This record gives sequence, structure tokens and C-alpha cells, in this order.
Amino acid sequence: MRKIIFLLFALAPLALFAQKKDIKKTSFEVNGVCGMCKARIEKTAFGIKGVKIASWDIPTHQFTILYDANKVSLENVHQAIAAAGHDTPLATAPDEVYENLPMCCLYDRKKKEE
Repeated sequence: MRKIIFLLFALAPLALFAQKKDIKKTSFEVNGVCGMCKARIEKTAFGIKGVKIASWDIPTHQFTILYDANKVSLENVHQAIAAAGHDTPLATAPDEVYENLPMCCLYDRKKKEE
């Protein structure tokens, strides 16, 4: 009887961590220009808990991501990439961060509507 009770208490925490993964794949545009941009964008994405695969294509500016929606939201990914200096459809990089990018990384920004 003691063994059964011990096993129940020992295995109970494992059940709490056994949540089902909600893996999603999506693509969206991220502004950038060069290989340094690619490295920065992908490094930023991989630094987010829940991101499994991240790839940015230089010619098309398409960013493809595979992520666990239980651990990170797509909005958080957009915000993190913008915080690194690259505009996305849902988030704009702060001017100060954008202006501090290397010269080769400065892309044409869409004008803000006021």
C-alpha cells in the first residue's frame, strides 16, 4: 500500500508537465536587407521559448516559423523581431533601434500614418 501511495505522489507532477503541444507553422514578411539581418532575425526568433524552426529568406523577405502556441504567441514573435530592429506586419521597430542597425541593414521603411 505504501508503494502505491508513494508512486502516486512521485508520478503526479509528471502529469502536470505532460501538456499537449500545439505546433503551428506560419510565414509573414519581415523587413531587412542582408545576411546580417538574416542572422539577427533568426537569432532573435530562436531566443524565444517555444520557437522550433525559424528561417528568413533574403530575396522575398518571408519569415517562416514553426512554434508551440502553448508557449509563445505569434504576436510575441512579431514584437521580439521588431524590438531587434525589423518591422513586421504587426509590429514596428522603435526608431532608435532601427537607426542603430549597421548601414547595410537599413531598409526602406513605410511612412507612419499620423
